[in-house]
Parts: sequence; structure tokens; C-alpha cells
Amino acid sequence: MTIEKTFLAVKPEAFSRGDAQGIVEMLSKLLPDAKCLAMKIYQPTEALAKEHYAALSDKPFFPELIKSFTAGKIVGMVWEAENVVARARDAMGATDPSKAADDTIRKVYGKHIGDNAIHGSDTEEGSAAREIQIHFPEANFAQIDPIATLEALFTKA
Repeated sequence: MTIEKTFLAVKPEAFSRGDAQGIVEMLSKLLPDAKCLAMKIYQPTEALAKEHYAALSDKPFFPELIKSFTAGKIVGMVWEAENVVARARDAMGATDPSKAADDTIRKVYGKHIGDNAIHGSDTEEGSAAREIQIHFPEANFAQIDPIATLEALFTKA
């Protein structure tokens, strides 16, 4: 197994409902050996969202996806561990919360396929690295406490 990084984001709808802390706590429990290396709260611009979702630009739902991702603040994060991309996707659950396994983030916090609480890099080669570069272009990564960091970010926000 190889140590790898992934990009995860609490989506705007979940952030606005106040679900960010619960989602980060679930990530910490479901990925106990993973290290959170970066975290920030920000509102994605349309340009950032289009770059982020570029692989889906030919899909009919692309405009709605961009509108949803830019509708409010998100919590962007970088996590690192062995096989973390696939393991984080398992922790998130199916894209459609109604089809997600019990005790997954989307089952607990997602409302429907268009409001599924969290984004995670897919397992396609290079996807996570590309998303990390888009969201954290100047980052110098170091392990942080995700729960304490989120609390501090909310204090500043």
C-alpha cells in the first residue's frame, strides 16, 4: 500500500445546516489512522468550481453542480493515509444518500443526491492531486488536529 492524499469538502448545504463538525468527527472516526494536513473555510468561486468539476462539464447537470458548489461556504480539507482515496469514498458512502450504507457520512448527513453533504476525490489516477492543487495551491502540509482546527476556523469566521 502507498501513502496518498485526498481532497475532501463539506459542501455548502451541509455547512449551512451546521453539519461540518459532525462530518469532520465522522471522518476522524472512520479514518482513524489518517492525518488531516490542511483545512480551510471558504466560498468557492464559479471559476474554481468549473475547474474542480471540469471532468463533468459535458454532463447535463453541470450548471446545477456549479451553482450548488458555489452557493455558500465549504470546509476544504486534505487527508493522508494508506489507500485514503478509496477509504474516504467508503466513509462517504454512495453519492445518493438513500443508497448509502448505514453509518456513512452521506447516509447520516446527506438529504438527497443533489445535497449529499460531502465531496471526495474519486479514485481515477491523478484526480486527488489535481483537486488538492486547485484548492490548496500554495500549501505546505503538516499534520493538524481536524476538530480543533475546525473550531478555530469557526471562531475566526
